[in-house]
Amino acid sequence: MDITPYQSRLEALADAERAAGMRAYHKAPRVYLGLRNPQIHDLTKGWRADLDIAGRVALALGLWETDIHEARVAAASLFAQARIRPDDAVWRSIATWVPQFDAWAIADHVCDAGARRLVADPARLDEVEGWTRSDHLWTRRAALVMTLPWTKQNHPSADDLARRDRILGWAAGYVTDRNWFIQKAIAWWLRELSKHDAPRVRAFLDAHGAAMKPFARKEAAKYLR
Repeated sequence: MDITPYQSRLEALADAERAAGMRAYHKAPRVYLGLRNPQIHDLTKGWRADLDIAGRVALALGLWETDIHEARVAAASLFAQARIRPDDAVWRSIATWVPQFDAWAIADHVCDAGARRLVADPARLDEVEGWTRSDHLWTRRAALVMTLPWTKQNHPSADDLARRDRILGWAAGYVTDRNWFIQKAIAWWLRELSKHDAPRVRAFLDAHGAAMKPFARKEAAKYLR
């Protein structure tokens, strides 16, 4: 697919001053155009409507390869729908991007799209579990960020409770990793879970809290009473 018209739409909205600030903030060495996320999402909403799934996949892969910050965010946004059928090519694209993560912002946009694909087919958690053993920091982090939907159910099924416990097991395996982003991801998962399943969070902190960094332990317990 020729992505030039789509890339040009992004570049037409460029803001050089804001791009300089983004480059300093995100630190990852790539081109920044200075767009705001709502601008990107407004564009990709129209692109999704105009393209079939194969077209969206082709466009997303092309945008990702530009290594432009906003183009990578747009690539993830093309997949940010709960219902995509068939979605195997979408999931494979997302899984291919994960080892290329090098900063939190793009990673979080992709993880949001990936979370929808995991909910659509929880059997993919088998693949995600392999990420927890990666030497790549951002891949390990993605295993928790992409599984956040399992923190949010008020009335989970027995299968979803089992998945919740499975992911908590991954988090337990991370607690001795002193990297700030890993500790933050553990805290994020527990904090969100505490809104819906406080007993599991208390049990986790009783068993593993002492091994967590103090800031992460505090954040994980933020909503516990």
